[in-house]
Amino acid sequence: MSISADDFQIVQKFLLENSGISLAPGKEYLVEGRLQPLVYSEGFDDIHVLVVALNKNSESDLGKKVIEALTTNETSFFRDKHPFETLKTAIIPELLKKTQANKKIQIWSAASSSGQEPYSLCMLLRELGDVLAGWRVEIIGTDLSSDILTKAESGVYTQFEVQRGLPITMLVKSFKQDGDQWIIDSSIRSMVQYRQFNLLDSMASLGEFDMVFCRNVLIYFDNPTKGKVLEQMNTIMRPHAYLFLGGAETVIGITDKFKPVIGHRGIYELS
Repeated sequence: MSISADDFQIVQKFLLENSGISLAPGKEYLVEGRLQPLVYSEGFDDIHVLVVALNKNSESDLGKKVIEALTTNETSFFRDKHPFETLKTAIIPELLKKTQANKKIQIWSAASSSGQEPYSLCMLLRELGDVLAGWRVEIIGTDLSSDILTKAESGVYTQFEVQRGLPITMLVKSFKQDGDQWIIDSSIRSMVQYRQFNLLDSMASLGEFDMVFCRNVLIYFDNPTKGKVLEQMNTIMRPHAYLFLGGAETVIGITDKFKPVIGHRGIYELS
C-alpha cells in the first residue's frame, strides 16, 4: 500500500520536529521504502496503521525506530578527499600555532555515522607523526542514530566499506583482517568517544572545539533549521576554530556567524 498524502505530511512534520530533517514533496517513495521493513518487524498491517500509531505517541520507541529508518547514513573513509588534504597541509599547521599554549586540539564530528569520518581524522593525524608530538587530541563523534553508533564503536567494516576511499597503505597499517571483515586498530578506536546526540538539542554539554566537521548534514535541513544549528555551533567553537561543511553546503544567506576561509572550499571560520 502506498503512503497517503495525509500520512506523508504526518511523517514530514514528525521528522522535522524531532530531527531537523526536511522531507521535500516527492519523497513519498523514500518513506515507503524505508518504513515498509518497520511495518513488518513491528507487526503493523500497513504503513497507514504505523503512521496512526506514530501520531498518537511520537515519543515512543516506535518514534525512535522511524527516525532510525529515515536517517541517511551514507559515508565513506576520507570522503571527498579535498577537506582532508586541506586539513593536513593548511589547517593543522595554523591550528598548531594557535593552540601552542595548551597543546590541545578538540574535534567534533557532528554526524559521525558508522565512524568513517572520525577514524579518517585519526589516521590522518597519526600520519603527521612528530608534528603533533606533545599535543593532546580529543575527538568526539555524535549521531542521531544509536544503531549506527554501535557499529562505529565496534570499528568493524566490510571489504566494500574499506575499499571506499581508504588508501591501501592505511588499510594495512590500521586494520587487521578477520575473514571477510576488517577491524580497525584499538589504538585508533580509542581516540574517538561516541555519543548519541540530536543537533536540534542544546550543544552546551558537548564542550568547546577547535574544529567541527558537519559535512553533508545541512543539506537535509530547511534554512531556518540550518541557521539555528550553525548559530549554536558558533557558541561552542573557540575563536580560532574551523568549521568543515560539505561541498554542496554553505553558510552564505543563512548566518553571519561564519565566513569562508579564502581559498579553501567548504571550510569556514568565525566572523
